[in-house]
Amino acid sequence: MSWKIDPSHTNIEFSVKHMMISTVRGHFKTFEGALKIDEANPGDSHIEGSIDTASIDTNEAQRDAHLRSPDFFDADKFPKMRFRSTRVEPAGQDHLRLYGDLTIKDITRPIVFDVTNSGQGQDPWGGRRWGLSATAKLNRKDFGLLWNVALEAGGWLVGDEVKISIELELVQDQAS
Repeated sequence: MSWKIDPSHTNIEFSVKHMMISTVRGHFKTFEGALKIDEANPGDSHIEGSIDTASIDTNEAQRDAHLRSPDFFDADKFPKMRFRSTRVEPAGQDHLRLYGDLTIKDITRPIVFDVTNSGQGQDPWGGRRWGLSATAKLNRKDFGLLWNVALEAGGWLVGDEVKISIELELVQDQAS
């Protein structure tokens, strides 16, 4: 069974500490992905997706431009982040662990998402929809996102840990 991400009903968000005292949040506006479910063996299910790095939005134009620059995502040289799953494991009722490889700036590292199944339902247009929520954490330095400034009082301007939160709505492929 095949599913595609519905971008108008999906949010891919992140948060990171600023000056060690507050949290900056943002999201990506442009992304795509698909999920293939193996009903006979759910562990063999597979998801792939990509995010346009230039679509980053933190609600502050100057910061967004800096995040698109070579100091961070280098969006002109590396226009996409990519995720490809490697395995899926049950983690309790309506919960899964999704293991995969995340590529940012041509650096690929493993990542684990904790996924909650929010359920499925029929939409008013005769299609089938599925909701999933996923969270993960990563160290931005592992992906070559190294820029930072030391603070006079100690510590760093930008935290290393990035929290990812995804609210995903999928539409079943009518052909599957």
